[in-house]
Amino acid sequence: MPHDGGSGAAGVDPEQLWLRPAEPRRGRRPSFSREAITTAAVAIADAEGLDAVTMRRVAAEVGAGVMSLYSYAPDKETLLELMVDHVSGELTVTDPPTGDWRADLKTVAHMQRVHMLRHHWLPAALSTRRVPGPRTLAFLEHALAVMRPTALDGGAKLEVFAQLTGFVAGHVAHEIAQAAASRSPDRAAAEARYFAAVAADGHHPELAEALAAPGRPVTPEATFTRFLNRLIDGLDTG
Repeated sequence: MPHDGGSGAAGVDPEQLWLRPAEPRRGRRPSFSREAITTAAVAIADAEGLDAVTMRRVAAEVGAGVMSLYSYAPDKETLLELMVDHVSGELTVTDPPTGDWRADLKTVAHMQRVHMLRHHWLPAALSTRRVPGPRTLAFLEHALAVMRPTALDGGAKLEVFAQLTGFVAGHVAHEIAQAAASRSPDRAAAEARYFAAVAADGHHPELAEALAAPGRPVTPEATFTRFLNRLIDGLDTG
């Protein structure tokens, strides 16, 4: 039976979802489309988060009955697949790889970060396995082309892309949480006092030394770039 939840993307048939026309299985032709359903779901998630996305809510947004949506998306997991691929169309690349694969791969990661910050729900949506749709595949194709100058085999290239995407998703999720916490000056002050006390207690000399080190730029962009550089520059492609 259709439902708003889901047992995971393992239950989504990618052949059925991506390779076959998105036509209703029965009944008269509705006045909406799979694209309209997906667009409505993305708008809800952008404004209110993933928890607000239910089949009932999406149906109300497109002016349809809930049951009529199930011909296009039988459950929320399928809808999430559609949403992720829909917004992946924003990751457009017009220039070919430069040949400097490390620099190009960093550009890929920066694009992903901007993309996920635009859609705060993406890191959570990507936390479970997703089967790439046509728009996602276009970006993956570019990332693989970027790595052509390396000695990596095909499987390793896919692993690097998965590792990179996981890093960006995790970092963005942390970045969003930190931004929310920074809006509470009392909490920020309490954290500063806590770390000062821990550094002075004599039981954490390594941490005390680390906290006493000269400060680095702490803007979100600068922090992300430092972490990314360590990841990409340290990749073994031999």
